[in-house]
Amino acid sequence: MLLLLAGFFISTDFAQFENYSWKIIETNGNYIPREECDFVVVKDKFYLIGGRGINDVNIFDPKTNTWTSGAKPPVELNHFQAVVYKDEIYLLGAMTGRYPHEQPVANIFIYNPKTNAWRTGDEIPPDRRRGSGGAVVYKNKFYMVTGILDGHWTGNVPWFDEYDPRTGKWTKLADAPVARDHVRAGVIGDKLYLIGGVQSNAKENKGLANVVDAVDVYDFKKRQWTTASAKLLTLRAGNSIIVIKNELFVIAGESAKQRKAHNEVEVYNVKTNSFRTLAPLVEGRHAGGAVLYKGKIYTVAGVGNAGGAPLLKSIEVFSE
Repeated sequence: MLLLLAGFFISTDFAQFENYSWKIIETNGNYIPREECDFVVVKDKFYLIGGRGINDVNIFDPKTNTWTSGAKPPVELNHFQAVVYKDEIYLLGAMTGRYPHEQPVANIFIYNPKTNAWRTGDEIPPDRRRGSGGAVVYKNKFYMVTGILDGHWTGNVPWFDEYDPRTGKWTKLADAPVARDHVRAGVIGDKLYLIGGVQSNAKENKGLANVVDAVDVYDFKKRQWTTASAKLLTLRAGNSIIVIKNELFVIAGESAKQRKAHNEVEVYNVKTNSFRTLAPLVEGRHAGGAVLYKGKIYTVAGVGNAGGAPLLKSIEVFSE
């Protein structure tokens, strides 16, 4: 059984993932290779959405392993974490434009899978616009956390904001302990977790130098941040995050440590405050996306090396 909580699929049937491995699968058709995109599940289909350029939404049916195409977004939307709310896909905190000066977009953008249509949502307050941060849903409200103001150039921020889709109201919350970008967030219970990311700074030619190892935690009930004593084992940014029960799977990414994109999969257990390592991907990748569906993790798209090339064309599945 799977439950949807805060935009993430959480398995109620815990498996011993130490026996799982990653496999590249054959598909009918293929997706448009892309980076700085995301991958989400809505009603038994997967949606590869956004990324550099203006590309179709690519739709994957796991029953038939078939790719089809949906509508293009109205503008280029990259560097975001997509969230699912009421069977629609919300893109908050996206950027548009080319490296290294991608600019934050002014609005939320929403894709409706049922109608295959995009619409422009509420405006993001001008003084809180940024991209490449985390985004989640918790108890029918959206939360945007950290990010960067000017593409990869400069302006990492620790900002944390709440958005109520029913009223359109934005509320500034307490800053996260560490500014970071190219990061994804996850929610377990009443807490938000930030793992991975980097403080991009092309202005000073630092690139991927300042990768973040801290696990920052926000308690929604206490309305305060803490930092866990555990540290990410393999430092990287542009990774995917999957939540399964009491654990966050940190999948792939990039760093200055190596030319190849990372293929590591490390799992943070919130109960034991510790990381463990699982089987690596077949192909290292960053800036793609991952979903959990019926006990399996699927990952697609992204880049095979640090930087912007080569774009990958495979889909991998983590299963027994």
